Amino acid sequence: MGTLHIDRILETCIKRGASDIHLTVGRPPVLRLHGHLRSLETKVLEPEDTVSLMKAITPERNQQELQEEGGTDFGFAFGEAGRFRVSVFRQKGNLAIVLRLIPSRLLTFEEIGLPKICAALCRRPRGLFLVTGPTGSGKTTTLASMLNYINENFDRHIVTVEEPIEYYHRHKKSLFNQREVGNDVPSFAEALRRVLRQDPDVILVGELRDLETMEAAIRAAETGHLVFSTVHTTGCQGTVNRIVDAFPHEQQEQIRVQLSTNLIAVLSQALCPRIDKGMVAAYEFMVVTPAISNLIRENKTFRIDSSIQTGKKYGMQLLDEHLLKLYMDKIISAEEAVDKARNPGEMEAKIEAVDRGLPLSEAFGSTLGKSEKEKEEPEASAGKV
Repeated sequence: MGTLHIDRILETCIKRGASDIHLTVGRPPVLRLHGHLRSLETKVLEPEDTVSLMKAITPERNQQELQEEGGTDFGFAFGEAGRFRVSVFRQKGNLAIVLRLIPSRLLTFEEIGLPKICAALCRRPRGLFLVTGPTGSGKTTTLASMLNYINENFDRHIVTVEEPIEYYHRHKKSLFNQREVGNDVPSFAEALRRVLRQDPDVILVGELRDLETMEAAIRAAETGHLVFSTVHTTGCQGTVNRIVDAFPHEQQEQIRVQLSTNLIAVLSQALCPRIDKGMVAAYEFMVVTPAISNLIRENKTFRIDSSIQTGKKYGMQLLDEHLLKLYMDKIISAEEAVDKARNPGEMEAKIEAVDRGLPLSEAFGSTLGKSEKEKEEPEASAGKV
């Protein structure tokens, strides 16, 4: 019964274009459709239902981990129809399951709206490229598109370390090896310790989740490899601060120097429901120019937002600028732009000015896009960046 039931739920998810399935006791199965939760018109799940559904899709090794740890994550292929990233966990003594549908088709840069300079950055022989944003913001899809671009255009040896593997890549121009944490290797840190002996050109680290993994990723970039990874942060400035702050105080100056020379770009994104149908990504994008490299090294990250604003020729933009453009193009609602904005109060004022037909520069003057610290310290901002 469990297998038949889970098949019908998975088919419904794929047919409707949902991003996630939630299975928990006391509710019918729930789909996340264009950012909103929608219950299916089926029976309310009981404890034995979630146990049966879990057993229908969970490998023996993960069932063991669930017993010992109270939760487990793994990838699951639903025939040729699609792949899912699955999280099974205990709550109130019962089982709950969340399945994330992984799109079967790899998207192009144009389809997901990536800045054109991303193609040039993917040709770099070395450096660290970070994609950041909250859970469910499309970081994995963006990285998969970048690796696919490299795979189709260059002869590289690409090694990925993921938990679990989400997108399966075929060998094209590049040679692809994908390692799954918990299955092929015990941890991210262990995989990164060994990867430098595997003659890689490009390395993907699924997530910089601890100090050891961060150190290893920066070291890999430093030793002549192109490294891609994700961080759960919002905004480029916040990403740099988050990495530096993860290290003990006595190491932070050294890490700032290493980041200033090895970080090549940060792409911070958020997924927004479109007014019509579907989702659209809003981006903040920073290319590490010599000026931004100096700001990182000198611990003046509060000036990064201003440098992004003046770096339009490199394709740089602030998240709030892109959100406002999406609103002005009638792609997202005003509420969505304010909800996802880094400065909600300022975004509300900008939207009001747009609706009244005022030019933004006239409405906000020279403080448009500056950080709060810069607004308080105009003398500091006036210096050469």
